[in-house]
Amino acid sequence: MAKAPVLTPQADDFPRWYQDLINKAELADNGPVRGTMVIRPYGYGLWERMQQEMDARIKDAGAQNAYFPLLIPQSYLTREAEHVEGFAPELAVVTHGGGKELDEPVVIRPTSESIVNEYFSKWVQSYRDLPLLINQWANVVRWEMRPRVFLRTSEFLWQEGHTAHATREDARAYAARIHQDVYADFLVNVLGIDVLLGRKTPKERFAGAINTLTLEGMMRDGKALQLGTSHELGQNFAKAFNTSYLSKEGKQELVWQTSWGVSTRMVGGLIMSHGDDSGLRVPPRLAAVQVVVLAIKGDEAVAKVREIGAALKAAGIRVQVDDRIDTPFGRRAVDWELKGVPVRVEVGPRDLENGTAMLARRIPGGKEPVRVDELAALLPGILEEDQAQLLTESRERRESRTSDVRTVAEAAEAAAGGGWARVPWADLGPEGEAELAKQAVTVRCLIAEDGSVPSSDDAPGTVAVVARAY
Repeated sequence: MAKAPVLTPQADDFPRWYQDLINKAELADNGPVRGTMVIRPYGYGLWERMQQEMDARIKDAGAQNAYFPLLIPQSYLTREAEHVEGFAPELAVVTHGGGKELDEPVVIRPTSESIVNEYFSKWVQSYRDLPLLINQWANVVRWEMRPRVFLRTSEFLWQEGHTAHATREDARAYAARIHQDVYADFLVNVLGIDVLLGRKTPKERFAGAINTLTLEGMMRDGKALQLGTSHELGQNFAKAFNTSYLSKEGKQELVWQTSWGVSTRMVGGLIMSHGDDSGLRVPPRLAAVQVVVLAIKGDEAVAKVREIGAALKAAGIRVQVDDRIDTPFGRRAVDWELKGVPVRVEVGPRDLENGTAMLARRIPGGKEPVRVDELAALLPGILEEDQAQLLTESRERRESRTSDVRTVAEAAEAAAGGGWARVPWADLGPEGEAELAKQAVTVRCLIAEDGSVPSSDDAPGTVAVVARAY
């Protein structure tokens, strides 16, 4: 009798495969309150590596980390009308505390523009205080009606950046810098996802923003996933909170602002971009464990894998030694394959005799014997090859499954078939966008004909990219 697969095949049921993988690879569990999640150590390790890589890029862009409260007075959110309207259906409101009804309800932050501006208005007095560039790593709550672990949860982890600038041009340039130099650089060069950079339509932009820049990735089932956004807020929040400064000319001026964020949704994007029917495949530059060294059986093998692990660690490779010979080797190998560790180095009695180890590569697949004394020199190149392969696969998938169309019907057909469509925005427009929405198809972003980000919603030659999305 054939052995049942560990995971539901993607081709049979992609959502079920996704949930199977999260469970079997020990990434997360559903929390006790609907829409919440418990992130398990291996899944949190992926998030920690994402934080480290992102945090370094954010600081290189000049922002400093701070922290703002979880609880926000409800009145703060009502000051910017479009903002409160956009978030009203998702708010979690606290009405009682300490056994008493609160004088004013407080909202568990869905995002922090309002409370940040309350303090920016105190901290910014003069043009010398600008630009003010702040980031925080935090959790937020947005009451989710259709939750899915990592992709849409009522509570999730993220970073949110908030900045204030003297001019619109400075704010626009900074939002674009975050979009390109922080988010795109990380998603492409670390996560290995070939994202499309564009701007959101007015219907899809962030509540309270004058422009939203987005990064869209194609998942293995052809659906789109928004992986990050960077917003130009204009002066909307500055007006609401009187966030102003004294200019060089001695005039009181309102600041221009940005906000931007990425979240644990990126873990879901990682799974759905690179995972296969055997489990997760983690890009080597991201992996907390790039190489696992496994002892098959015997005390001599245990001693050898510990020696190899120390040598690889000294060579700068993130390595874990698996010397649990009381657990069957086959089970351990399957577990590491599910978790997507890029390389396994397996050592058994026969390998000890030959001075070799079996090298198993998770991303391209396959095994080959290598000399133990050559591992430290070989592995960095192998890891970079495998990193490049994931990006190439991501790019080829998006390019091969994106078609050029002219009508709403053709765009809907392409999306229904598991692909993306490009259609001239002048042909589609808000009316076509609304028609597509009835068929659960959205305009993911607007791009220029050459693939760059257009300067405005109605720039000549603007193209709408449409798809079904998570």
